[in-house]
Amino acid sequence: MVTVDTHQHFWNLDEVAYPWLTPAYGPIYRTFAADELAPQLAASGVEKTVIVQAMDSYADTDSMLAIAEANDWVAGVVGWVPLHDPDETAKKLDEYGQNPYFKGMRHLIHEETNPDWVVQKQVLEGLRILADRGLTFDVVAVFPNHLNHVPTLAEKVPNLKMVIDHLAKPPLGDEDRAIWRQQLAAAAESPNVFAKVSGLNTVTPDFDNWTYEDIKPLVDYAIEQFGADRLMFGSDWPVAVLAGDYAKVWDETNKCLEGLSPDERDAILGGTGNAFYRLGI
Repeated sequence: MVTVDTHQHFWNLDEVAYPWLTPAYGPIYRTFAADELAPQLAASGVEKTVIVQAMDSYADTDSMLAIAEANDWVAGVVGWVPLHDPDETAKKLDEYGQNPYFKGMRHLIHEETNPDWVVQKQVLEGLRILADRGLTFDVVAVFPNHLNHVPTLAEKVPNLKMVIDHLAKPPLGDEDRAIWRQQLAAAAESPNVFAKVSGLNTVTPDFDNWTYEDIKPLVDYAIEQFGADRLMFGSDWPVAVLAGDYAKVWDETNKCLEGLSPDERDAILGGTGNAFYRLGI
């Protein structure tokens, strides 16, 4: 079984604009390139990755595709197209669809002022174009607004394969956590909805001292709702640097999976991502 990190980023601040990335982000406010990640992958035994967009721009997508072409450990790219403009979406998918690394797209929904952006008529039309071409949609579901829309997307675009990034960033408070559990369960009712066991280190109460015990209840609940065949590992590097490093995310996530069967572990650590993104590994 090939191990796959289905969620990592690169950004070069000298080449592509990332307006959301400000000095307030501290250690991740700098360029992160492939040569910095490669040895960390090797040390953890991760063989392939999927680069995920970090800006709603063609420049970011083009940069990721170039990195994929230059590094044989990159298996796929989740890029961007303007879903709110279906004609432009179709045009750009004609172009990007010819690139074997382009597997799907994402939009920074949480940066939109309209919390219902993703369920607008024209966006749904764009998603239908995406689905009809067999491409996937990564859902930036920052609890609570965006996770609540996933069942609607599954109903309106039934042939769309979606994956919820970072388990929708589960909140810390008991009351909010209960609502998150309800909404994640509702999302999991659609067989075309998947989820990423990723980004959980940055939803812990102590960024410096978190362990697998802080995230295991979240992982266990996700397994209960989705099953291993609809869950996939992601490091969320370099955002992960805010609360540890690549090795810690990999090691602590593996500790969360120790009670699973070998087949279940293999699915989460590679098999599900390979199938979902049609990586052909």
